[in-house]
Amino acid sequence: MTRPALAPVHFLLVDDLEENLIALEALLRRDGLVLLTARSGPEALELLLKHEVALALVDVQMPEMDGFELAELMRGTERTRRVPIIFLTAGNPDQSRRFRGYEAGAVDFLNKPIEPHTLRSKADVFFELWRERQEVARQRDELKAATAENARLLEETRRTADALREADRRKDEFLATLAHELRNPLAPIRNGLQILSLAQSADTAARARAMMERQLGHMVRLVDDLLDISRVTSGKVRLRPELIEVRTAVEAAIEASRPAIEAGQHTLTVHTPNEQLWLQADPTRLAQVIGNLLTNAAKYTPDGGRIDVSVERDNEYAVVRVKDTGLGIPTDMLPLVFDLFTQVGKHLDRAQGGLGIGLALVKRLVEMHGGEVTVESPGPDRGSTFSVRMPLAPDAPVIPLSSSSVRAARGKSRRVLVVDDNADAAESLSELLTLSGHKTETAQSGPEALSTAARFRPELVFLDIGLPGMNGYEVARTLRADPSSTQAVLVALTGWGSEEDRRRSAEAGFDFHLTKPVETGQLEGLLAKLANGPA
Repeated sequence: MTRPALAPVHFLLVDDLEENLIALEALLRRDGLVLLTARSGPEALELLLKHEVALALVDVQMPEMDGFELAELMRGTERTRRVPIIFLTAGNPDQSRRFRGYEAGAVDFLNKPIEPHTLRSKADVFFELWRERQEVARQRDELKAATAENARLLEETRRTADALREADRRKDEFLATLAHELRNPLAPIRNGLQILSLAQSADTAARARAMMERQLGHMVRLVDDLLDISRVTSGKVRLRPELIEVRTAVEAAIEASRPAIEAGQHTLTVHTPNEQLWLQADPTRLAQVIGNLLTNAAKYTPDGGRIDVSVERDNEYAVVRVKDTGLGIPTDMLPLVFDLFTQVGKHLDRAQGGLGIGLALVKRLVEMHGGEVTVESPGPDRGSTFSVRMPLAPDAPVIPLSSSSVRAARGKSRRVLVVDDNADAAESLSELLTLSGHKTETAQSGPEALSTAARFRPELVFLDIGLPGMNGYEVARTLRADPSSTQAVLVALTGWGSEEDRRRSAEAGFDFHLTKPVETGQLEGLLAKLANGPA
């Protein structure tokens, strides 16, 4: 690293005669040296206040203020008291004058006429002394800066180490929590299967099925949250924004959260403005954000609590608030609640379930929409309020399409082919469709699917992508190339749901892409969309 150049050295020359100053300048001139000249004591003092001086060459005999008086004034001022002084005198001063000069701060006397070599030798000594002083000061400053930088780096290293330890602790805690949360539903599901095999009454079997559905739904939500946070944090989630009225998202979120709210016997109130507030947002993701907040409120509010949802306009923003009378949040945890894997009060979380990723997901989804989410809580056992601020859409609202075309047409029988190498998955989906009044057949491989399709002529094909040998994409392309099946509706079934996976499905000829596990509501919605198609 190139060191910065040292500042020039200043000498002060004081003599009442101009010709003497010119002669001194001629003798002392060198690189890196600035010569300041003064023809009187007051002029010299003025220059000393403006510049740091390495040496003062002062004529003793001057009118108004002689050299000794100037030296005494210099010694009386903190800024100039340490400036070395060489007196220039026309004669050989007697002992008393020399004593006065040294007492005033002189380091030497030079008699006029001045011998050039002597003057240069003495001046060089003070020039080099000043240069060494500058170098020591520079090294001191560099050492001070290096010490400060080392201290900063040490502090940064300490913070990084603390953050890594905290991340490692959260990871271990998360993995333990994940194992706990996934195992929890397995026990009642296993018990439910045994109950179904032993049940003697329809009521007992119905209760077992309801219990298994609840636990399965819990597991699906856990896995969905994991997949969502993974996709969001890696930037693989693309929003599908459209013009949506805020109340539509709130209603969808309430409907999705109603089972949790009713299970806790909570009172739910909803306050919305008279005006319509339109957003340019992804309806599914916006409902997910509000639904997560409602589910959290239901989960962390003791039974019989109160949950208030309000929507209001704040200038160019729509604000959705979810307020509860629940367990609240300690003040020191408020800045951390939106961090990934953060859980407020482990004993509560283990009782209520959760992986500590729901609020992190909420924050990221809201920020992807250009909004912000905040939290307030007076403290433990005093409830919480979560507020979502979203920018209002500048576009004019559009009239939603009539939903008459999405009415259930479940009574219309269709020929449906289900293709999955997992026999249980194929049979269970086939049975659901059969119970809904459709004619179904199943296949467990690509070649079997093609031969069945040629014979059965299905109108709708549910096709697993991950088939052994001939995969679902190849089967779809083959069906599309066959004139007898070009009109069939092809639905991809897969555990992968990224934008790239959906693109590949569309390129292979699929009409729809569903991510496993497929819920009954999704099937009904898909069949409803096809209601006006050819029988």
